[in-house]
Amino acid sequence: MLWTIAVILIVLWVLGLVSSYTIGGFIHVLIVVAVVIVLIQVIQGRR
Repeated sequence: MLWTIAVILIVLWVLGLVSSYTIGGFIHVLIVVAVVIVLIQVIQGRR
């Protein structure tokens, strides 16, 4: 579930970088959230 959300956020971030339409800092907040989710999953997976 969290992996799916992270992938969706990363895709939205890439689309925001590629397109001329940007929402400002919000798109960068999405990538930070996605990276944090992935890191939490990796850390929890090693326990």
